Amino acid sequence: MTHSPLFDQLFRLPMPIAEKIIRPMLVYIALVLLVRIFGKRELAQLNPFDLVVLLSLSNTVQNAIIGNDNSVTGGIIGAFTLLAINWFVVRLVFRSPRLTRLLEGKPTVLIQNGHIDKRALQRESLTTEELLAVVHRQGFEGFHQVFRCELEPNGTFYIEPYEPSSADKQHAELIQRIDILTQQVAALRKGV
Repeated sequence: MTHSPLFDQLFRLPMPIAEKIIRPMLVYIALVLLVRIFGKRELAQLNPFDLVVLLSLSNTVQNAIIGNDNSVTGGIIGAFTLLAINWFVVRLVFRSPRLTRLLEGKPTVLIQNGHIDKRALQRESLTTEELLAVVHRQGFEGFHQVFRCELEPNGTFYIEPYEPSSADKQHAELIQRIDILTQQVAALRKGV
């Protein structure tokens, strides 16, 4: 059966399928390891420099993933392989807490009792100004209001205040009032 040149350009693979599968797997593993080595900061917040690196990174590894192939079939195989290996790794990490700690790392305490850990900031390549911006985004005026701040392995910040927030205080008061009403209703039922 003869095919048109357009069909050949779109769907014919210029390289073996095994190579199309192995290339994305190797790039995926390398990128996971590199992100782990270079730290949580890369996930925490994007400054202009990080954005440039992220945009350039996808273009840099593109040829390593697809090789000398611009076919639709090759692109689909590469995309499928990336999604499949990610699916596999996510399930593997989910089932193994040890592997999770190994691949993701541990949280880093940046603030304890209102005091900044300068060494931890330096290890994570965060400035005091960047940390203050995070604290402000969470509704705090300054570090003195923060009991504990951690940079989680996934790049998010966990902030624990010294005192409960006003919403937490209102919630506690509401629960207390409901408990009192429940006791009063129970007492009324006993009297009936």
